[in-house]
Amino acid sequence: MKLTFIGATNTVTGSKYLLEIEQKKILIDCGLFQGLKELRLRNWAELPFNPKTLDAVVLTHAHIDHSGYLPLLVKHGFTGPIYATPGTVDLCQILLLDSGHLQEEDARRANVYGYSKHQPALPLYTKHDAEIALKQFQAVDFDTWLPLQGVCDVRWRHAGHIIGAASIEIKHNESSFLFSGDLGRLHDSIMKSPAQVEGADYVVVESTYGNRLHDKTDPLQLIAKVVNETVSRGGTVLIPAFAVGRSQMMLYFLYQLRQKNLIPPVPVYLDSPMAIDATALLLKYRDEHQLTEDQCRLVCSLATYTQTPEQSMAIDNDKSPKIIISASGMMTGGRVLHHLKHLVTDAKNTILMTGFQAEGTRGARLLNQEPEIKIHGETFEVKAQVASITNASAHADYEDILTWLGQFTKKPKKVFITHGEKTAAMALQQHIQAKLGWSCVVPDYKEVFNETSR
Repeated sequence: MKLTFIGATNTVTGSKYLLEIEQKKILIDCGLFQGLKELRLRNWAELPFNPKTLDAVVLTHAHIDHSGYLPLLVKHGFTGPIYATPGTVDLCQILLLDSGHLQEEDARRANVYGYSKHQPALPLYTKHDAEIALKQFQAVDFDTWLPLQGVCDVRWRHAGHIIGAASIEIKHNESSFLFSGDLGRLHDSIMKSPAQVEGADYVVVESTYGNRLHDKTDPLQLIAKVVNETVSRGGTVLIPAFAVGRSQMMLYFLYQLRQKNLIPPVPVYLDSPMAIDATALLLKYRDEHQLTEDQCRLVCSLATYTQTPEQSMAIDNDKSPKIIISASGMMTGGRVLHHLKHLVTDAKNTILMTGFQAEGTRGARLLNQEPEIKIHGETFEVKAQVASITNASAHADYEDILTWLGQFTKKPKKVFITHGEKTAAMALQQHIQAKLGWSCVVPDYKEVFNETSR
């Protein structure tokens, strides 16, 4: 068994792990790189394997940093099955089509306004490419072993991060691998806790918050403070949020605040077709979260949904106070950028960050208090208030991760720490070694682990 780390090494994006068992090649996750230019350029680079020789892909969940490279993988010749849970299949139907559309739109805009160095600017892939890739998806149930390619068995276990999210167990003869995927929190407001697993010989664990603990302050207090102060100034609150997971959580928080009369009855807009479709899936997958059917319906009815570009533009034409939830969460693309252009130069408004911001993204730049921000080739002065709540994340912090690992009944031979920026990954390595005494490493990009040589 050989494992190659092709993404999510010293970064939170681009998750890809190539597992070779005998003569078969299985890719665990197939995500896009985001953030720093040097990372995004990897999306255009040749893979260290021929996609035509790949036998299967297994997905932990639907977020673009785990699934967004799939249309390109298929475009380059991969013809095999893509296995994922039913919730992940449904969400990928939303996310991958939107990702293809955004790739096309970004290229079109770059060509119209001439801010790309490439002439012409081309999309990484198209919506049509995504449609083709989606035909290769096959849904698999949680907690059921799937024989794969005649060499191993694979099982998906609830990870509690978003709908459909899983940790993946792979067994071959007497050896086993466990890929944590993105782990949810042990006490999340909406999602159920990650399932207990027995462990594996080799564990690949995420470290997004490997150096941090979530703030224990009630997020409702923080959100109410931001909303009330902004509305009192006559301003608007813009909440960049991941379309899947974070948008639904923010709607739930705002619903609770409205029910308790802790914020004024200003309009709430969910301006993300992806987030609108994903919110509807709360009802379909009620067994994966804690909300009742009535709560799902009430939360879903809180906001005005805007589907068309014209409806989206009309929001910005209205200068009265309001709350806008829009994707993408790190402001790397999507409709949130158009709202940001209208709002960021006015001190009355607030940009409320609610999730992890990868290095090099606009979200990270705003949190770093940079005085200017570039959007669609234009530079805008940052005058709006920038606030953040750090306890609304759907990722486990390092205490949650240690608790999850500590429940293993089988001590791993090796733990590989991925999906975290370097300081976070190194911190989690120290925490695991200190508390559990396990051997763990932080792999580098394209590093190879060969079981027979260790």
